[in-house]
Amino acid sequence: MGVFVTILFMAVIGAVIGGFTNHLAIKMLFRPYKAIYIGSWRVPFTPGLIPKRRDDLARQLGKTVVNYLLTPETFRKKFFSNDIRLKIEQWLNEKIETTLFTDDKTINDWLKQAGIENIHLAIEEKVDALIIDQVDKVQNVLSTKTVRELLPERWQEKANTKIPDIARYILNKGDVYFESEEGYQTIKRLIDDFLDTKGTLGGMIQMFLGDSSSIVNKAQKEIKKFLNADGTFVLVSNMLTNEWVKLQDQTVTQLVGDLDFNSTTKAIQSYVKNELKIENRLDQPIVHYWTNGAHWMQQNVVPQVVDNAFVQAEMKLEDVLKRLNLEEVVREQVDTFPVEVLEDLVLGISKREFKMITVLGFVLGGIIGVVQGIIVTLIN
Repeated sequence: MGVFVTILFMAVIGAVIGGFTNHLAIKMLFRPYKAIYIGSWRVPFTPGLIPKRRDDLARQLGKTVVNYLLTPETFRKKFFSNDIRLKIEQWLNEKIETTLFTDDKTINDWLKQAGIENIHLAIEEKVDALIIDQVDKVQNVLSTKTVRELLPERWQEKANTKIPDIARYILNKGDVYFESEEGYQTIKRLIDDFLDTKGTLGGMIQMFLGDSSSIVNKAQKEIKKFLNADGTFVLVSNMLTNEWVKLQDQTVTQLVGDLDFNSTTKAIQSYVKNELKIENRLDQPIVHYWTNGAHWMQQNVVPQVVDNAFVQAEMKLEDVLKRLNLEEVVREQVDTFPVEVLEDLVLGISKREFKMITVLGFVLGGIIGVVQGIIVTLIN
């Protein structure tokens, strides 16, 4: 019975020593938090291992995070996957449809939101200035350049080919006119007026010839012969050609005189602004002018923007991570943690394992106590 009590006693003592030793070793990882001094002598094993090696722990943790946790490849898998791409495209499509292409906001509302007021007045001023500039340019061109310089060469060639047709048209119209009753009366009136201006001689001719009707008939025939003669056609054609050449060497201002460009400018400005109705147009939503804009942007703009953004982001990823210097950020953060926080962090993760180590200390200590009890009994 004494042997059993001895072995049991040794086992209990060994278990208590083993368990307490392991428990103390675990506690000494963190405790004490600060070094303990007796005078100028620092008590050994103070502070605890982790508080003492806190800087090394922070530095190593920073390297671990950068090298194994927050690596470029990790970010690529998490943020540049097809699922993320599709979610971003879906979000942008919804925003475009519900925010940009909606009846709730007019173009003016968007401009005001951007801090732009009375944009229609600025646009009208630009329109007025543009019209003045263009009219000045037209005025300068019309007053300095000849018709020959203004007309395209193709138009000049076409005009030259039309001169014979115009001459023929004039002669034909003259022939038709002088054969008509109106032409007859015109010739008669001209002859009567001519004879009346000749006084006595005209009266004698009238007495000799009688009524002027006979002279009119003869004059009609002669005029018709003249209009249908080849020489007349050549004469008219040459006259038109010469006049056309002279006309081409003159400026528009020389042909029609000075033009009132000021009133013309004001009239154009008033007409353009009245037709544009800029203020009214800005009071319409974007969808009013672009009914399928949302669909078009969803099909043509959003995919390209997202793809380009992803490509650029991936290209700049490593550079951004280097600039962030995550290793230093983690080191600084860990270095500023209170030791209590580090203790809670480690124990929160490994609390169960530490308990098992303590229990293992009890078990091993108990086994060692049993072995020692058996050895002592055999020796005695």
